[in-house]
Amino acid sequence: MFDHMKRDSRIVLALDETDGEKALSIVNQVADYIDAVKINWPLVLTEGPEMITKLSEITDVICDFKVADIPNTVSLIVSNSVKRGASAVIVHAFPGEDSLQEAVKAAGDAEIYAVTEMSHPGGKTFTALHAEEMAMMGVRCNVAGFIAPATRPERIATIRKIIGDRKILSPGVGAQGGSASSAIQAGADYVIVGRAIYKADDPRAVAEGIFKEIKAVL
Repeated sequence: MFDHMKRDSRIVLALDETDGEKALSIVNQVADYIDAVKINWPLVLTEGPEMITKLSEITDVICDFKVADIPNTVSLIVSNSVKRGASAVIVHAFPGEDSLQEAVKAAGDAEIYAVTEMSHPGGKTFTALHAEEMAMMGVRCNVAGFIAPATRPERIATIRKIIGDRKILSPGVGAQGGSASSAIQAGADYVIVGRAIYKADDPRAVAEGIFKEIKAVL
């Protein structure tokens, strides 16, 4: 169950780039060292939703739209992302069980990842207080996995105890201060790395270094 994405490098590239040609170039450079690319609104709003399709021809695409809305709107966003070629969509869990169930239904064979808490300092204010509840709800709704912060590895371990063998993707590695190896050791299946790779002078070399760091603890 939920084995659509490969799990070779354990790295997901968070590509918050706004130039389409540059985005494609970066993904091609690091394709050997990533299992998927995660895109957010900046790239889609600048270059259009066809970027989902273009990137999906290189690697799996996770649409990090952090969908947080009523069930009907959630369904429309998720289904359109999947039609464009997304392998997974990230949604917020806090809108409730009905919205989360609709996301899973709309995804079909694609995967839904629910946010338990965010990786920046402000993530401690609200989402972290209810992270365990949202994780339990996500299990009930049969999501493929969860987003838990690499900046707080102890939180990854807590979520892992709740969700069993469902996937954990951990953002915050690199620029936000999280460690790839610490996140993996705490129970993450994938680490999400953005600026540390795509803003580097040599993105491939940085991706390779993180790949080696992860392999050393597996």
